[in-house]
Amino acid sequence: MSIPRHVALIMDGNGRWAAQRGWPRIKGHKAGVAAVQDILETASDLGIEHLTLYAFSTENWKRPGLEVAMLMALLRMHLRMFLPKLKERRIRFHHLGAAEGLPAGILRDLKGLESQTAAHEGMVFHLAFNYGSRLELVQAARRCVEDRLSAVEITEQALADRLWTAGVPDVDMLIRTSGEQRISNFLLWQSAYAEFFVTDCLWPDFRGPQLRAAVAAFSQRDRRFGGI
Repeated sequence: MSIPRHVALIMDGNGRWAAQRGWPRIKGHKAGVAAVQDILETASDLGIEHLTLYAFSTENWKRPGLEVAMLMALLRMHLRMFLPKLKERRIRFHHLGAAEGLPAGILRDLKGLESQTAAHEGMVFHLAFNYGSRLELVQAARRCVEDRLSAVEITEQALADRLWTAGVPDVDMLIRTSGEQRISNFLLWQSAYAEFFVTDCLWPDFRGPQLRAAVAAFSQRDRRFGGI
């Protein structure tokens, strides 16, 4: 079976999952964290080299203040809980997103987890938190200007080297849960030739078997990259 090097996941449906059960939205987010743990293990077992999970976008700050505060608290709690699993699996952690605007404590925790797993040689887990692809592209363009590149020097490679994903292979498969059919400002550049896999499964119910099924579907795709 052909295994994608880089799998990106838009984790969607936590709120609906909770609403279906008559529970507050935060319970859905907590269940979503449990799914992350399961997906990390399965992706590592499958031999996926890079796993990117879209946890919080630059647009998510528009949500009600209480929900945002709870999401921040949930992240801080679980970043510490992730460390034993990352050490056991030799998974390297990478925060993908803007540092600007994040609370100092969360930024410290994200950088700490990066530092503590920097020597790990296994899968790389990119957590897209405070991430927005348009912002990423704008900042990359600004870096080209700051680096005083001439017009002819601004190539695809020059721009790619200034993205937050510099050095990371492009996305092979982009998975979106909950049945929504949009990319939501996620990895626009990196997903240029990604295979899309959309499932009605809500994120808290998306576990190892669902990821394996998506990878099996990917292995049946004919990827031509514009060729014949």
